[in-house]
Amino acid sequence: MPYEGVWRFTAPAVDASVPQARHAVRDLLARQGVPAPDELVQGLLLIVSELVTNAVRHAALLSPMLAVEVAVGAEWVRVSVEDNHPYRPTALVADYGQTGGRGLLLVREITREAGGACDVEHTASGGKVIWAALPLKPNGV
Repeated sequence: MPYEGVWRFTAPAVDASVPQARHAVRDLLARQGVPAPDELVQGLLLIVSELVTNAVRHAALLSPMLAVEVAVGAEWVRVSVEDNHPYRPTALVADYGQTGGRGLLLVREITREAGGACDVEHTASGGKVIWAALPLKPNGV
């Protein structure tokens, strides 16, 4: 499939990187001709926004750069945001006392509705990567 591949770009952990990352992912999907329905693209872009916002808000002090990765397979799209901050959010679990936790709840909600998966993993460098993978054909249509 011509649209398959992995793309990775880094950005400074600043607010301006949120719309930049979203636009970069949107342009990439369009340029590669990824057969993703509009609703899926909107969900993915929302996830990218939330994950980059999270990295900017919580990791910037220890991690001045963040990395966004988009991996496209024959049947799924996976977006992930990596930073070098060791703090691991209580993996996408409701934490109502924390304002930062809601973005991840939203990520989990979008992912679940699309029939995908999301998780947080430690990186070799001591940071973390938060990813979400969504099927290109929702609910096996």
